[in-house]
Amino acid sequence: MKTKTITKGVFNPISVTVLIVMLGISGGLYFLSVINIPILVSFIILSVFIASSINIANQWEKAVLLRMGNFKGLKGPGLFIIIPIIDRIDNYVDQRVRVTDFKADQTLTKDTVPVNVDAVVYWTVWDVEKAALEVQDYEKAISYIAQTGLRDMIGKHELGDLLQERDKIAEDLQKILDKDTNPWGITCQTVGIKDIIIPPALADAMSKEAQAERERRARVILGTAETEIAEKFGLASQQYIDNPVALHLRGMNMLFEGLKEKGSMVIVPSSALDSMNLGAMGGLVSLAKSNEQ
Repeated sequence: MKTKTITKGVFNPISVTVLIVMLGISGGLYFLSVINIPILVSFIILSVFIASSINIANQWEKAVLLRMGNFKGLKGPGLFIIIPIIDRIDNYVDQRVRVTDFKADQTLTKDTVPVNVDAVVYWTVWDVEKAALEVQDYEKAISYIAQTGLRDMIGKHELGDLLQERDKIAEDLQKILDKDTNPWGITCQTVGIKDIIIPPALADAMSKEAQAERERRARVILGTAETEIAEKFGLASQQYIDNPVALHLRGMNMLFEGLKEKGSMVIVPSSALDSMNLGAMGGLVSLAKSNEQ
């Protein structure tokens, strides 16, 4: 059973303190001639024995305890005591959320486009016993199984789907990884696709295609607007034909708007004046301008 987890030395700050105190006491008793050398040696051995039995696990850790090579149980968090020589702490398993980066290089999509995909998986150990006993190195196993799953997902999707549905693909991959790692006492909480890199030539072609599509849409919108404007003008002209007074008022309004600014000059074709019956009004306006000057 070998896992890539947190390993610690035999001694910790508390055990070292206990060892120093006991060695100091035994040394003092020896120098005071209270004990002899055999008893001093016994005190030293006992001090090392007691100090090595004291262990500490952090709040987010569980210690895997083996007794004579067999799984005995889990210890921690906090201070706990073991029996030296026959007991051994194999490792300390971190139960916090862990992050593993993985990627798929030059993987072909369903439409045979080579892509590089970078992703990340967030996982945690929920059953320390299974993680310690069922898999040798679960961190490496998660990395390998994530890479394999990502390559498989890329091969099942075309490039367009891969770019547009990356969230759904990440969700599907998370479900696959969670199913595969659950027997190990591990759950994969989230998978995120960080980046999808396509060949430069293909990226340039896709950029040109997108630009052409935007120009086509712009032309369609412009043509639709021109058609609607022409239809509105047609309806307006029919209204003016049926109602000459409305045409006359419209013409007066146009001239008024054009002459509002001081010093402005409006050139109106005579045919337009005749059609709007504004010939007399045009002469009056010119006369008014001359008088002002």
